[in-house]
Amino acid sequence: MSFLEQYIRRYEHSRWANEPDRPTPGLAWGLEHSGGRASEPDPATFLEAFAERTIAKSDEWFDGTPARDYRLDPRGGTVPGEAGVLTFTSAVASQWPENNVVYGRFFPARRSSPAVIVLGQWNARWDQYADICRWLNFLGITALKLSLPYHDRRAIPGHPRADHLIGPNIGLTIQANQQAVSDVRRAARWLVARGYGKIGVLGASIGSSVGFVALAHDADIHAGAFLHVSTFFGEVVANGLTTMHVWEAMRGKISPDDLRRYWAPISPQPYFHKLRGSSKKCLAIIGENDPTFSPEYSEDFLIAMREQGFDYEALKMPCGHYSLGEAPFKYIAGFRFGTFLFHSLA
Repeated sequence: MSFLEQYIRRYEHSRWANEPDRPTPGLAWGLEHSGGRASEPDPATFLEAFAERTIAKSDEWFDGTPARDYRLDPRGGTVPGEAGVLTFTSAVASQWPENNVVYGRFFPARRSSPAVIVLGQWNARWDQYADICRWLNFLGITALKLSLPYHDRRAIPGHPRADHLIGPNIGLTIQANQQAVSDVRRAARWLVARGYGKIGVLGASIGSSVGFVALAHDADIHAGAFLHVSTFFGEVVANGLTTMHVWEAMRGKISPDDLRRYWAPISPQPYFHKLRGSSKKCLAIIGENDPTFSPEYSEDFLIAMREQGFDYEALKMPCGHYSLGEAPFKYIAGFRFGTFLFHSLA
């Protein structure tokens, strides 16, 4: 192991160890959140059938119909370049009203420009990603930074962390990620209705998973740049550093293979075929020393795209998950995804 790899690994573990307030609830099937009953006698069989059925009808399941209540509040802008805060009702209704209103920070370039929906990592703060949005503006691209379910202004009482987006409640995690993809599609409808040209998506970590699934399902989304990639949602959770506490709550009750199958509908893998023969474009940015999105899973992602004959680009850097957000890696990644989106959406 090289000195750089040792340094990156130590940095990753230090950042993970210093994150506060990780909850440790036990495994819950949560089928009532995904069309089942809490009293289902055989939850494993239900989830197997649910996954197969849902993947087959994914275009409907990830509802992309427009919202009826889009509202852009210009008083919401708090930083240079931000024109206001967009709100609308999510197409997927969770049991918490606070989570069912979607928030987006709007950074317009010009009305005829392309636009990019920006999706942050797990537990991204409200005030993050403004610099990325302004960088996209500099390139002539409008940016809409969208809050993921259970994040910042969508947080629910007693849960300052977004525990329900990735957690040991299997059905609730499914619903939350279904909601996230549908929210991206509704945001795309708003941008198109306002006259913006081609739409792209930029996602980091869980945002890359959500963004890729939206890219595969939405005709108006033409390109995606993804920081950290993998094929199956469940594989990352069962093996990744930052989700270790989630898997510990499940370990011994279900297997990693079980989790991969149960969460297949919210994973990129089942939807690669939808991109076959399309003119869409994809950039995958990979940390070769990432203990959360294992490089082997990222390589599986690239292999799957090659097998579909899909037009993609890849940037591999000797960083990890957290360290991708540090210099010099963040500047290299920013230049690459900025120029990629500029050319792909021209």
